[in-house]
Amino acid sequence: MGIGNIGLPGILLIAVVVLVLFGRGKISGLMGEVGKGITSFKKGINEGEKELEEEVAETAKDVTPEDDKDKV
Repeated sequence: MGIGNIGLPGILLIAVVVLVLFGRGKISGLMGEVGKGITSFKKGINEGEKELEEEVAETAKDVTPEDDKDKV
């Protein structure tokens, strides 16, 4: 019997033990913190994508070759 072979009764037993050890308040607080972490992670990814898009847009604006820039 390995870890991959726990089944539904084993998962329920683990959930009950965790609930008894930590209590509902700590578990809900922990889940809230996990949710905040996920939200901030997604926000960081979105901000990173915006920065990359802005950098690409800046590079795309100036298409003049380096040799021709001083001729203006």
